[in-house]
Amino acid sequence: MKYKLSEIGKVVGGGTPSTKHPEYYTGSGIPWLTPKDLSGYDKMYISKGGRDITQEGLENSSAKLLPANSVLVSSRAPIGYVAIAENEIATNQGFKSIIPNRELVIPEYLYFVMKTSKQDLEQIASGSTFKEVSTKVMSNFEVEIPDLDEQRKVLDYLLPITRKIEKNSRINDNLSKFRELLYMRLIQSSDVKEVKLTELFNIAYGKNIAKSELTKSGTKVFGANGLIGYTQKPSIISAPTVTITSRGSGSGYVSYLNIGNAFLTNNLLYLNENKNLGLSFSYETIKSANPKQFVTGSAQPQLTIKNLSQSLVKIPSDIN
Repeated sequence: MKYKLSEIGKVVGGGTPSTKHPEYYTGSGIPWLTPKDLSGYDKMYISKGGRDITQEGLENSSAKLLPANSVLVSSRAPIGYVAIAENEIATNQGFKSIIPNRELVIPEYLYFVMKTSKQDLEQIASGSTFKEVSTKVMSNFEVEIPDLDEQRKVLDYLLPITRKIEKNSRINDNLSKFRELLYMRLIQSSDVKEVKLTELFNIAYGKNIAKSELTKSGTKVFGANGLIGYTQKPSIISAPTVTITSRGSGSGYVSYLNIGNAFLTNNLLYLNENKNLGLSFSYETIKSANPKQFVTGSAQPQLTIKNLSQSLVKIPSDIN
């Protein structure tokens, strides 16, 4: 049965305490999220973001304290990040969160519904400077919600898979940290030199693609938020590569794209050639450059190859 989100829960916006009042922010207080906190976040539940706010900050802003099990949905810059509040939490104005009526919908079920609604939400967003889904539009957004028994049956299949994915993600995180440690030890123990990142690697821009060119099959299309669809356009890459998000709140995020043929949008920079250094070494080298420090713009964050060319990285001297 189809419901408006306002019929199965309460849609709540967020707010940002004034940064002119340092007493509104604290290292340990009320967890407070921005869409940036969900960039690259792949777990179902979240307990806190990069910053906490004080009770005074909450009371002197439009931020709201959301209960545990609220479904958090980013509504701008970018649209469509989703997580479930593990505990009481507040968000900035970049969210339109849903406090679900548990007599009608299970929070975890609504999480999956909203995860698969990203493209639909993007299509109904409005705005000139940047696209945003308003509280009214989110409240009227329709979703298909079966009865609770059917929801439980679906979750009986999906939740074990999700837990397995999260477990594998933790294993990968640990391996990534171990690889990073080995890389740092290699650099610290070797005779090293400093070179410009763009002298060491050939970094290129992805290409623009219109929504009308996205199809249901063909070459996979990857953007700043991962797989966004398929296209009949020619591939840009034909082997695994390293990508750097070049536009939006996640600008500067470095990722290892372990795939063959793919089309990359202009929201990504990618490693076009790495002088046979190996992708693991290339990934750690680029990550060590901290590309986020070269991002410019606040309303529309952006990372250019020109700005990235300022970055110096350390590599063993015997690498030409």
